[in-house]
Amino acid sequence: MKNTLAILFVLTSLFLIAAPLKADSLVDGSADAGKSRSLTCTACHGAEGNSSSPMWPNIAGQNAPYLVAQLQAFKNGDRKDPLMSSQAMMLSDEDIDNLAVYFESLPAAAQAVADTSLVDRGESLYRGGDKQDKTSACMACHGPTGRGNPAAGYPALQGQHATYAAKQLNDYAGGTRTTDGKTKIMRDIAATLNADDIAALSSYMQGLR
Repeated sequence: MKNTLAILFVLTSLFLIAAPLKADSLVDGSADAGKSRSLTCTACHGAEGNSSSPMWPNIAGQNAPYLVAQLQAFKNGDRKDPLMSSQAMMLSDEDIDNLAVYFESLPAAAQAVADTSLVDRGESLYRGGDKQDKTSACMACHGPTGRGNPAAGYPALQGQHATYAAKQLNDYAGGTRTTDGKTKIMRDIAATLNADDIAALSSYMQGLR
């Protein structure tokens, strides 16, 4: 696991260095068509892809390959949510690609950390992991500023609501979310985190920029 994550960190770093700040999307879709199709999305995710509810994720600026993967997972039942599953089932593959490219094109949210008293622990886990608990550093896959890695399909985490992020970590830890595939990388990492760790990480990630 440690060797694999070390390799991923090197590849991620090289990608982030090489990638232009406004690269073309890796998904073949139309932002204009996505905008036209996004009306129902805005009810939960906000007019510009940034939700006013901490239970619903900000999706503005999220990389398109990750958005496509998640919408497809909701559509085929690999990931379940009463609201998202029903919405995704009504989308064609073309709709999904267009929506992903549109939301990727929007400016990501900028938020402060949720709880300043948790910054030190959150930053330590995000950047260095925890050797004692064998917790891997989050930035190995998600990057030092939480921008993610579109080529690898790793999501951006910067500016994400702490409440939503904590729920996803708990879902991975409990095995109710399995969209990390056969590698089980997120389930394995989340399982090493206790409740305090998850609260600290989620709070810190909300403030990443």
